[in-house]
Amino acid sequence: MVTIAVDAMGGDHAPKAEVEGAIRAVRQYPVQVILVGREEIIRPELDHHPGWKSLPITVVHASEVVTMEDSAGKSLRSKKDSSIRVACRLVREGQAQGVVSAGNTGAVMATAKMVQGVVPGVDRPALATAFPTLTGKPAVIVDVGANVDCSAEMLAQFALMGHLYSKLIFKEERPRVGILSIGEEEHKGNELTRTASALLKTMPINFIGNVEGRDVYSGLADVIVCDGFIGNVALKVSEGLVEVIKHILKESLQSTISGQIGAVLSRSAFNNFKKRLDYTEYGGAPLLGVKGVTIISHGRSNANAMKNAIRVASEFASEHLNKMLQDNLDQWRNGLT
Repeated sequence: MVTIAVDAMGGDHAPKAEVEGAIRAVRQYPVQVILVGREEIIRPELDHHPGWKSLPITVVHASEVVTMEDSAGKSLRSKKDSSIRVACRLVREGQAQGVVSAGNTGAVMATAKMVQGVVPGVDRPALATAFPTLTGKPAVIVDVGANVDCSAEMLAQFALMGHLYSKLIFKEERPRVGILSIGEEEHKGNELTRTASALLKTMPINFIGNVEGRDVYSGLADVIVCDGFIGNVALKVSEGLVEVIKHILKESLQSTISGQIGAVLSRSAFNNFKKRLDYTEYGGAPLLGVKGVTIISHGRSNANAMKNAIRVASEFASEHLNKMLQDNLDQWRNGLT
């Protein structure tokens, strides 16, 4: 059975969301959970759930907490017994196969990279996230914030990471991989995208060329590659847009639908719309390229998001993604020499 270490002190609603999410996960999936954090806070929260002691959940004490205000450097230097660091240490030591945290993204990335290490052949880990599309199947965007400045070689590695992620987690047999640019024509883009495009053509993936911003949601590509600066802007714009659309749609439905039957239909349609765009269903963004498994969840994650983050971490660990990534990188590089 896969064991996942959960940073129980990381999110905005910690440890309530982490504890409830862990209990839901172990009841629904074949997974064990280690809750990491201040034991004197976690155990009383667990006691709110009768029968938890019979579940495959344990607690490991960590005396310090990384806040959202802490810089990545400060958390590494001065908080060596933080919940995220102890959780990553459990992965490094083999006591857990993955870690989940809804804490400070920069600190989680830096800690995972330093404590767990990086898969041989990977220059820098990358954050991937799933965007909803018109086809009903998500598109994987890599990178969404881990690396602001990237080389063409790094984008090529991101493409392979995204390819494997889509194939293993979303069961796409031959994921279509595109590079985010300002036009679909091959000559368009900047020097980085043009150089990376040439590299992606040499890779053992289904590379379809440039895709534009409007194609992020169209379903044209299963995997879209970009640097972390562009990817993070796209992610934040999308989050803001979703909130605006939900608000406008709710107001419009309330003002135009009358009668009991209309209200029921309106509510049903709106709830279905929200579910399709609900980030909690995806659990979080995997930090691809680190040893072990690291899932970084949204700071506002609720129990459902934490449950799904644990599920995704367990699936990653079971599929041996890192071994496949290393083998594919080796084969690609050997083919170029």
